[in-house]
Amino acid sequence: NPALFMLLTLSLVLLLFHFVTKKGGGNSVPNAWQSLVELLYDFVLNPVNEQIGGLSGNVKQKFFPRISVTFTFLLFRNPQGMIPYSFTVTSHFLITLGLSFSLFIGITIVGFKKNGLHFLSFSLPAGVPLPLAPFLVLLELIPHCFRALSSGIRLFANMMAGHSSVKILSGSAWTMLCMNDLLYFIGDPGPLFIVLALTGLELGVAISQAHVSTIS
Repeated sequence: NPALFMLLTLSLVLLLFHFVTKKGGGNSVPNAWQSLVELLYDFVLNPVNEQIGGLSGNVKQKFFPRISVTFTFLLFRNPQGMIPYSFTVTSHFLITLGLSFSLFIGITIVGFKKNGLHFLSFSLPAGVPLPLAPFLVLLELIPHCFRALSSGIRLFANMMAGHSSVKILSGSAWTMLCMNDLLYFIGDPGPLFIVLALTGLELGVAISQAHVSTIS
């Protein structure tokens, strides 16, 4: 299921970009598909310029493709789990953990490649007494390494919790509807409206988590 639906996500993204780039590129007056792609491009470009500090614009843009792929994948993948009989890939911890660890390893490699051992200087604030330096380095490195774990847990927990709530309440509403009892039938709209409200909320969470996870 994870492999199948990740391939489905990839196919949808490629299909969307194919509609925009066919016949040599976009139109001067964009259609709906081109407007969507341009919106995604601008939405990712702004955080890249804002969140990556201390680098020139051209250097920042080298990281744009990787960040754009992460955001686009999550944006298409998270809401697909709301479709009946679909499968939410990001509600599985191994998937989100693999994604967060691969990004963490990539960031660490780029950091050492560009800065050498000076990359570790983030763990030692300026002006710290030398006897305290080993302890502070250890205290800073531990939470830095745990970011790879926490990013995966955050995405997994948000997607799993919302989907579980919707599934439990919708099952309760369906059971009440099938009880063949007038009292249960009259009381059924309550859980049903809650399910509808939670579905809208979960859709918003699925979209917002794509942005939050990419920034993290």
